[in-house]
Amino acid sequence: MKKDRSSNRLDEVVAESQRNRAKREQGYREKALRMYPWICGRCRREFTRATVHELTVHHRDHNHDNNPSDGSNWELLCLYCHDNEHARFLDGESTMDSASTGGGSPPAAYKPFAELGELLKRKE
Repeated sequence: MKKDRSSNRLDEVVAESQRNRAKREQGYREKALRMYPWICGRCRREFTRATVHELTVHHRDHNHDNNPSDGSNWELLCLYCHDNEHARFLDGESTMDSASTGGGSPPAAYKPFAELGELLKRKE
C-alpha cells in the first residue's frame, strides 16, 4: 500500500520532532546529573551507575523547554516520585478547572440502592 506525499511528510516531521526532543532531553539530563547528587528529591532514594536510569529530571514549572543553564527549573526524581508529581499536577489542574466552572465534581447519577426498599418489600 503506497503512502501519499502528505503522509510521508507528516512521518518525517514527527520523526524529526522526536529526534529533536530526545537530543534536548539528553542535553539537560546530562547537565542535571552532573550538577546534582544522584538522590531523589522526594523520597531521598540514592542511585548508582547501575540504577541511575531510574532517576528522571523533573521540570518544576512543568515546561520542558525551560532549561536554564543553572538548573534552577530542574530536580531529580525517581520514576515513582516523578509519576506521582505529574499525577498530582494533573489532579490539581482538573480541580481548578471544575472550580472555575462553578462547582466540584458532578454528582453521581447511578444510585445502586434506589430500588432496595422495593426489593425488600417484595421478599416479605
